Amino acid sequence: MHNIKSNFDKIYQTIKSLNLDFFNEDGNISRPGISPQFSDIEVLSLVLTAEYMSLDSENWLFNKIKSDYKEDFARLIDRSRYNRRKRQLFPVLEKIRQQLAAGFLEFEDYFIVDSMPLEVCKISREKRVKICKENFENAPDKGFCASQDFYFYGYKLQGVCSVNGIFHSIELTKASVHDVTFLKEMNSQLSDCVLIGDKGYLSSSLQLDLFHSANIQLETPMRRNQKNYKKQDWVFRKTRKRLETLFSQLCDQFMIRRNYAKSFDGFKTRILAKITALTVIQFINKFDFNRPINNLKVAIT
Repeated sequence: MHNIKSNFDKIYQTIKSLNLDFFNEDGNISRPGISPQFSDIEVLSLVLTAEYMSLDSENWLFNKIKSDYKEDFARLIDRSRYNRRKRQLFPVLEKIRQQLAAGFLEFEDYFIVDSMPLEVCKISREKRVKICKENFENAPDKGFCASQDFYFYGYKLQGVCSVNGIFHSIELTKASVHDVTFLKEMNSQLSDCVLIGDKGYLSSSLQLDLFHSANIQLETPMRRNQKNYKKQDWVFRKTRKRLETLFSQLCDQFMIRRNYAKSFDGFKTRILAKITALTVIQFINKFDFNRPINNLKVAIT
């Protein structure tokens, strides 16, 4: 599990096996000029390998490769070019995640929706910090997390996953954006299914809109002071915990709340890389080893 080269090779072969049509035979996306020797697939494979192995410091990663794996990565580019190309390949990373997830989601008709806070810094530093403030549209702001009962400064990760724990849709929003706002886009991404959420998604008008526009049945628990209060079925309460567990795994192994990015592009790329790495391991677990997909701390070689 701790060998960077063997994990890199496994993830590289997994991406190659998808036969994505936007990669040429050299593993690069077509672009003007000379094709890079360290291919785009190799860059993405190294990104995902680092996230899987909880190596969130690029400085440590490159020093480790130079000291212990120099011959194995003879064509490795320098760190600044690696970081730049990683950010440029953000759309490709999302397509890889979607392609991997498609192998699990074809016949799914139950999904779970939830959000988690992603702090950029402590609230006491919000006025002077410059992280991710290149423009107002993408700048972080202050929000409240009801489940953990605290205010935070940063973003929200909004996610929809299957009952087995495969992410279907993800979105990064400002911390102040209400969870219901994310659901307004679901009728263009899902249809003919049951969507399970917590009390943060309680909205009778939204339930009607999702049902009439895309035949999505939104299941949320009722508040105790609501008329004709009825406790939510235990099956839905138990199922909803699947996404909460997935968020915990992202925090534990993939350290999603520890992010050293300085720009919004860097921040969103690292978040997507962590979720894609999780999906890659789930894919390898199921299709290569036929074992439980959410055993994420096992060896893949």
